[in-house]
Amino acid sequence: MSPASSRPFPLSPPSFPRKHVPDSDRGLESRGGVGGFLRKTPWRLAASLPALILCLAAQASGDAKPAVKAPLAVKSLLTDAAAAGPRIVVVGQRGHVLLSDDNGGSWKQARVPARALLTAVHMHDGKTGWAVGHDAVILRTDDGGDNWRLMHRAPEEERPLLDVWFRDRDNGFAVGAYGYFLATRDGGKTWSSRAISKDDFHLNQIVPAGTQRLFMAAEAGVAYRSDDGGETWRELPSPYTGSWYGALMLDEERLLLHGLRGHLFRSDDGGESWTQVATGTTATLTNAARLPDGGVLITGLEGILLTSRDGGVSVSATRLPSRQGITSALPLADGGVLLTGEFGVRRLPRPE
Repeated sequence: MSPASSRPFPLSPPSFPRKHVPDSDRGLESRGGVGGFLRKTPWRLAASLPALILCLAAQASGDAKPAVKAPLAVKSLLTDAAAAGPRIVVVGQRGHVLLSDDNGGSWKQARVPARALLTAVHMHDGKTGWAVGHDAVILRTDDGGDNWRLMHRAPEEERPLLDVWFRDRDNGFAVGAYGYFLATRDGGKTWSSRAISKDDFHLNQIVPAGTQRLFMAAEAGVAYRSDDGGETWRELPSPYTGSWYGALMLDEERLLLHGLRGHLFRSDDGGESWTQVATGTTATLTNAARLPDGGVLITGLEGILLTSRDGGVSVSATRLPSRQGITSALPLADGGVLLTGEFGVRRLPRPE
């Protein structure tokens, strides 16, 4: 991925073995790669961020080095955000972890023992959380993000991690490229590798729904569901053969699934059947968030913002004037929304 739109992304992916990509999406994904969230390239090519994550994976390997304090980190490529009580924790390129205690008004950079691109962050509570990224890096914090410990790293495997989720302080999962699925029962001290499918589809996002149900968004039109807390997984019928980059649970049965080329689908029966939602865009959709007032905000490449007031039955679209790619949206305590993306971080007022 690129730190900013003025600095071009790699023009071609590294020499990872390629998996099957549906013909309908082959042209788009082959120009970027695949992984867990998407982004627009500086030359306005709608490549997938999962793609760009893999493009940079080869560059991320090497000796483990601590992240460098960078005054402009807040304007670099940032990929994900999470709330740690009143604090906001944001992660991104070069191991950057940024912290805000005033709803994104000001930021400080945390101490991080790795320089790999970080792709996702999950905070279990105001103190304990995990971040994952390239080189199969897994980090843990126990002080709200000020300091991080390196819990796992495997650059030789060349499989970046793309998402992380914990049920409690001990039991959690990290997922990523080429079917990478890691599980821990001791808070991340040790990790075991598991296979949930015979295929090596990239596992892009893991989403909880209630106490035992989990969903997984993957590439090539694949989505999985677990009804036993992640012990076993079942592939769901899929309404689309292109990659899914995330899901949003409205309750245990209702969910939204979003992905390439503006595709958005809604299910009212736990993913057994789907209804397409017209989005009016072909921009890849990267993230979805539930707003405090019950609305839904979906973000994407080309600065796309989709808002729904009826549980995802319909959406209305706007764009960032810069048209820079957005990677995540985090609702703020004051009713606004914090966006991460090519631009770094940006606050939006309360969506209308």
